[in-house]
Amino acid sequence: MRVPVLIALAVFVPIGAEAMLSARHDRLLRAAGAVEPAGDVYRAMQVAYPMAFLALLTEGTLRQVEADAWICAGLLVFAASKALKYWAIASLGARWTFRVLVPPSSTPIRRGPYRWISHPNYVAVAGELTGIAIAMHAIVTALPAVAGFGALMWRRIAVEENALGEGRIRPT
Repeated sequence: MRVPVLIALAVFVPIGAEAMLSARHDRLLRAAGAVEPAGDVYRAMQVAYPMAFLALLTEGTLRQVEADAWICAGLLVFAASKALKYWAIASLGARWTFRVLVPPSSTPIRRGPYRWISHPNYVAVAGELTGIAIAMHAIVTALPAVAGFGALMWRRIAVEENALGEGRIRPT
C-alpha cells in the first residue's frame, strides 16, 4: 500500500470516530438544555478541516512521497497532537463536541491540559495539520491549509471566549 493511502487512513479513520463521539455528546448536551451561541463558524470548519487534510494528502500523492525521515517526523507531530487532543477530550468528557454548546450552569474545566492551556484542542488540531504537512512534503498546500484553518479556529475561539465572558464555558 502506498504511503499517502496509509496516512490518509491514519487521518480520516479517527476523524470518523471523533464525529460519532461528537454527535453523541451533542445529543446529550442538547437534551440537558445546552445552547449554541450565535456567530459560530462550525459549518465552515466542518468542510475546511477534512479538505485541508485532503489537500495535504493530495500534494503528497502527487509528489509520490515515500517513507523517509520527514514522514517519520510529521507522523510523530501528528501522533503527539492526537494525544493532546484525546487528553483534552477525556478531560471534557461529554462536554466535548465539534459545535459550541454551552450547558446550563457550566463551570470552567481546570483539569487535564486545561490547567495550562485555554484551548488545547485547537493547539492539537494545528499540530495535526502541521504534522501531515511535514509528512506529505506539502510545501505548496501547507501554508494555505494550516493558516486557513487557523483563521477559522481563531474565530471559533472568539465565540467560545464570548461564552466564557458570560459566566459560561464551552469546551474546545
